[in-house]
Amino acid sequence: MMSFMRKAQSMWNDESGAAASLAPARAPVATPAGPGRRPKIGLALGAGAARGWCHIGILREFEAAGLKPDIIAGTSIGALVGGCYAAGELDAVERFSLSLSRRRVLSLLDLSFSGGGIFSGVRLREMLEAALIGKTVEGLSIPFAAVATEISTGHEIWLRSGPLARALNASYALPGLLEPLNVDGRWLFDGALVNPIPVSVCRALGADIVIAVNVVSDSMFRGTVIGDRNIGDETTDVLAKKVEDVAGRGWLGGVASPTALIKRRLRRGAHDGPGVASVMLDAFSITQDRIARSRLAGDPPDVLINARLEKFGLFDFHRAAEMIEIGREIARRRLPDILEHASMSKAVERSVTTA
Repeated sequence: MMSFMRKAQSMWNDESGAAASLAPARAPVATPAGPGRRPKIGLALGAGAARGWCHIGILREFEAAGLKPDIIAGTSIGALVGGCYAAGELDAVERFSLSLSRRRVLSLLDLSFSGGGIFSGVRLREMLEAALIGKTVEGLSIPFAAVATEISTGHEIWLRSGPLARALNASYALPGLLEPLNVDGRWLFDGALVNPIPVSVCRALGADIVIAVNVVSDSMFRGTVIGDRNIGDETTDVLAKKVEDVAGRGWLGGVASPTALIKRRLRRGAHDGPGVASVMLDAFSITQDRIARSRLAGDPPDVLINARLEKFGLFDFHRAAEMIEIGREIARRRLPDILEHASMSKAVERSVTTA
């Protein structure tokens, strides 16, 4: 039970973590909670693409129970939801998620034929920048960090200052799908490549207790045989439909053969094997799962919330209502554990102080 009292890891460590300034830095070290002080609660919100809408439901239940995290760290969709919550914009991000239909998701994907992704991500970035105009990471009422990856070095980057929208956009830039973001001369991608569930970040920022939320089910990639799931098929259908729409508007010069070629390569064929998008997303998901397992084993949270969301694909952004409700149910079940940890933490700290 003393795990939450350990000192936090340095921010600039063997994994080359860096602050938003992208210069070597050391994070503050967590200090034990003194008598009468409520232990600081850190919330680590994990990556998982569309499944991250589940985070909204979890935060809603925490609010209803009067449980407010003192520190938030997020990766990818976890950074998006966590950052908006810290900025007082959870209502806005929930409204946005519930407004999404298949058609609107497609409309937000702007196909790119140059750069580092199938989609440029410009529409999404501009929308987020407009919603969070004037908000900075260091200006938030709750200490917050978004995790990103520097693609050329593999460095783990902790974005803790500067425009909030920029930090969130960098954290969710899924390699191969969305173009990377240039932050102070470095190209940043999705933080799930290095730290999918950022428990270590919460500890470094001073959390006594860390609650971690994993929205990539721990049973998805267990064992040596991986079943055929709906992730690849659904995602490649979305991408192929987008390419088809673009060609129909003449962006490909009205030539049918390039469209057919791209669609064949994106889609999963019965005899030709998986398509490009299926391979890319499945490989990314497997890598993320393995990294998450390793990091959680080395630095386990005090409370781990595993959301079982296998029935949702990575591009099921239009199913937010279902995932938010699942998040609420999970949080209701785990709240007693969380409150027990907080209570025991205070008792242990009092006994250590008076010894």
